[in-house]
Amino acid sequence: MSVFTYTTIQQPTEGIYKEKGSKFLGFAYPVNSEAEVKQKIEQLKKEYFDARHHCFAWMLGPERKHFRAFDDGEPNHSAGDPILGQIRSKGVTNILVVVVRYFGGVKLGVGGLIGAYKAAAEDALAKATIIEKDVTEEVIVSFDYLLTADVMRTIKELDLKIIEQKFDEGCSIKLNVPSKQKENLLSRLSLMKAMGKAIKWTYSENNNL
Repeated sequence: MSVFTYTTIQQPTEGIYKEKGSKFLGFAYPVNSEAEVKQKIEQLKKEYFDARHHCFAWMLGPERKHFRAFDDGEPNHSAGDPILGQIRSKGVTNILVVVVRYFGGVKLGVGGLIGAYKAAAEDALAKATIIEKDVTEEVIVSFDYLLTADVMRTIKELDLKIIEQKFDEGCSIKLNVPSKQKENLLSRLSLMKAMGKAIKWTYSENNNL
């Protein structure tokens, strides 16, 4: 079954939880790739370089099947999994949640750690605005200049977003196409091609979530 939309957070948020002198700082970010995840984590490590742990969990993809949890030196499953659990409970994806811990000198035990990391992640996510976004795909349409009016009419009627465009003897337009509109677009382009018009399309490798 195709997934046409997904939910994520609108903007970065922060949360905090304190327990027996330890301070847990929660950070939630909307992200679109593992490269972006890595960049955000490295930024936090530089900013909070004196913290004991930088634990995190992330999830990517509209089907929410691509994820990771990391304990960063805490006992196994005591940090990353509770953070991931909060992401799952919110039903969001394309998200990174990091909890930075400053050790307060008193050990919390595995149960205490699970509760603390969960609480810090929960606080950050509670402050986030949850939004619904379309699953999209980039489609590049190439056509003869004489077909410009037909192509532009199709784009307007389907309310598609133009990312790039080039108009000369060989024209091309890169479109951001919601998955729910993809079949409509391809049907119209196929009809033009069946009528003998010079038009073709390809899919960009840079598809979006």
